[in-house]
Amino acid sequence: MKNQLKKSLYIYIFLGASLLNIAFTSGPKPKPIKKSEIAFQVEGTCTMCKDRIEQSLDKKGVYKAIYDVKSKLLTVTFDPRKLEEIQIHNMVAMVGHDTPLVTASEVVYQSLPDCCRYREGGKCEHDDF
Repeated sequence: MKNQLKKSLYIYIFLGASLLNIAFTSGPKPKPIKKSEIAFQVEGTCTMCKDRIEQSLDKKGVYKAIYDVKSKLLTVTFDPRKLEEIQIHNMVAMVGHDTPLVTASEVVYQSLPDCCRYREGGKCEHDDF
């Protein structure tokens, strides 16, 4: 009788645990976010800067990157499963343009054309900004 009571208790515990497992693992799972959009300031002076900045983000995981020279605002649509925001800032800084989170290295900055050297007040004669 005592053994049968133990068996029944074990069966109820097993069934209870199974039901809890089903309750917490079944049902619709939330879909992962596939697109995020961020916007931040990027130092640049002209359309050459615009092209360089946008091309630096022509990578897997970035759907769209648009830089507005007048407002100095970069808007990026990307897959957060593949990239983090800091990586986007790093990609832009690697081609010579400062962002709020990452400053471009002096070596890369000095390799920019004279008109693109925003730290020195570079002005482009080829643009009407």
